[in-house]
Amino acid sequence: MKLITQPQDGLAPLLKAVRKARKVIDIVIFRFDRTELEEALEAAVARGVVVRALIAHTNRGGETQLRKLEMRLLKAGVIVSRTADDLPRYHGKMMIVDNVLYVFGFNYTKLDMEKSRSFGIVTTDKKLVKEAASLYEADTIRQPYVPAHDRLVVSPETSRARLSAFIKGAKKQLLIYDAKVSDNAIQKILQERAKAGVEIRILGKLEKSLDGVEARKMPSLRLHVRAIIRDGKAAFIGSQSLRKLELDKRREVGVILGNAPIAKKMQAVFEADWKSAASSKADATSAA
Repeated sequence: MKLITQPQDGLAPLLKAVRKARKVIDIVIFRFDRTELEEALEAAVARGVVVRALIAHTNRGGETQLRKLEMRLLKAGVIVSRTADDLPRYHGKMMIVDNVLYVFGFNYTKLDMEKSRSFGIVTTDKKLVKEAASLYEADTIRQPYVPAHDRLVVSPETSRARLSAFIKGAKKQLLIYDAKVSDNAIQKILQERAKAGVEIRILGKLEKSLDGVEARKMPSLRLHVRAIIRDGKAAFIGSQSLRKLELDKRREVGVILGNAPIAKKMQAVFEADWKSAASSKADATSAA
C-alpha cells in the first residue's frame, strides 16, 4: 500500500501506472484536464491495453469539456461509458490498473494536483480491488451496486454507516481534512467523542461550534481532499465530505486504511499544515 500526497507527488504516480499497464485500465473521471495523462491512456490503447473510461454525466461548469473528452477518447480507441443521471453527482475518483487499485481525493486536473492539498491511496489488496471492480462494473452498466467489503466506502450505500463507525472508534485523536463538516449526525458523534476526551482538530470548516473541536482554515494551499486520521493508526481517504448530500445522495468513493505507517505519514502532513495555519492566523491578526 502506498500514499500519494498532493501537490508534492503531482501527476508522476498516475503516469507511471498507466505507462506500465499491460492488460486493463479502468478509470472513473469527474474532472480532467491533464493532457499528459490523456496521451498516456491513448498510448496504452495503441500497445494493446484495454482502456475503459467511466465519465460523469455532469459536473458543475464542465459538462461541455466532459463531452469533448469523451469524443477524443472514443477516437483513440478507449471504451467510453457515461454514468447514469439517477444521482446528482458521480463524484468518485478511482482507477484500476492491472489489479492495482487507486483511490483519489483529487481530480485529474492541474489545480487539484499542483495547487491543492490532497491524498490518494494505491493498494494491491485483492479483496479491495475486487470490490472496486464490482462498483465500476455496476456503474458502467447502470445496475445497483451491492456492497461486499467493509473498507471500501461508497456513497450513498455505505458511507454514513462506515464513516460514523470509523469516527466512533477513535480513542485518542481525530485529525480531519474537510472543506465543510455539516452533517448533523456526524457533528453529534464528533461532540460525543470530544466529551469522551478525544482530541479533534479540523483543517477546513465546521458548520457550528462544538466544544472541544478546533477548526482552522487550510493555509496557502487549496483544500481538495476528504481525509481522517484516527489515533495515528488508521485513516480514511476519499471524495466524500462529512455533509448530508455527499453521504446520502451522491456517488462518492473512499477507502478505510488500517495501515499505521501510512496513517503516520498523513498525520505528519496534517501537523505541518496545522502549524502553518496557526502562523497564517497569527500573521493576519498582527496585520489587523
